[in-house]
Amino acid sequence: MPGEQQRKVLVVGCGALGRELVALTRDLPGVDLTCLPADLHNRPERIPEAVAGRLRSRGGDYDRVFVAYADCGTGGALDALLAEFPGVERLPGAHCYEVFAGSPTFTALQDAELGTFYLTDFLARHFDALVWTGLGLDRHPELRDLYFGAYRRVVFLGQAADADLVARARAAADRLGLTFEQCNTGRDGLGAPVRAFAYRNEALHAAARE
Repeated sequence: MPGEQQRKVLVVGCGALGRELVALTRDLPGVDLTCLPADLHNRPERIPEAVAGRLRSRGGDYDRVFVAYADCGTGGALDALLAEFPGVERLPGAHCYEVFAGSPTFTALQDAELGTFYLTDFLARHFDALVWTGLGLDRHPELRDLYFGAYRRVVFLGQAADADLVARARAAADRLGLTFEQCNTGRDGLGAPVRAFAYRNEALHAAARE
């Protein structure tokens, strides 16, 4: 493919961030997006292998690759994997909650109450499938207190101004027997590092053409 027409950056994203990543990358020049299954959000031990597979199958077609995952519960295994792929970067932070909220806000939320269960737009939208059914609470509701007995509240980290999602998050908190709080984060925590990576790639190519 001719150099000026080639898509030069690949974003390998978490499926739980898919809606936001589609909106974000749509207008970024020279950027393609591929997302891994959203259910990896509940199986973090599988994330490094899944990311590695996508990097090996598609990464070689691009000048640079950005991985739209934070550590996401891999305990450093994702970073160890990415060390094998020079130039590949990932989202900063420990998980998507910190990405969306930003480190200072997330730290303040944790300091205020360690027993906090977080919901994003995606998790509020898919609470039944990923949490209620995913943990078997639909079949064994008595397990609720076993899983969530140490929690005191649900904090909904909202990316979009969506009253329906707020209502879903509040209903999820009620089902878990927890208090509800809302923190509107927007999408900049996710968007800023992806945009910076994409534009840095453009700058590198512009410098190479000079």
